[in-house]
Amino acid sequence: MTTPAVDSPAKRREQPGLALVTLAPALVGAAAALAGRLGGGGTLHVFGDGDAESDAHHVAVEFVHPVIVGKPALPALAHPAARAAHRLRHTAEPRDVALALCGPDPAAVEPGLHAAAERGLLALVLCGPRPPQAPAAHTLALPADDPLILRELRVSAYHLLWELAHVLLEHDGARRGGSA
Repeated sequence: MTTPAVDSPAKRREQPGLALVTLAPALVGAAAALAGRLGGGGTLHVFGDGDAESDAHHVAVEFVHPVIVGKPALPALAHPAARAAHRLRHTAEPRDVALALCGPDPAAVEPGLHAAAERGLLALVLCGPRPPQAPAAHTLALPADDPLILRELRVSAYHLLWELAHVLLEHDGARRGGSA
């Protein structure tokens, strides 16, 4: 009796990882918009549901306390998806950014995205292949149905957003003759 072939973990990640590369132009566009708001004094408000809630805290900490020497701290707050709409309506400014990280239920971040739109925030979304039905300037639909692979792609994508935003802020500061 033969046993069925089992995909290796690397093989299961190959296609979604390669598909992330195709999102590079969208990631750069989102990072440029993020850098523009943060460079203008905005605050990043990150929220997510399920496993994405802990990722939201991770993102906020990375922006506030960069691990790379010389990178400036940037203002960021994390909110659970269930409280994001209320907090955005009462604390966010139009120059701010809302970053929604979708976990297993994309609908859970929709109230926060609607509140962001009401307040005039720039809205960014990192989600799986089924995005939330809410307004966003930049939606990056990550191509993975497996929740573990989706989380790995989401972590990779928000680290790329962080790095690209810093590069763009540094470039803008150098162009103006100062530091970002």
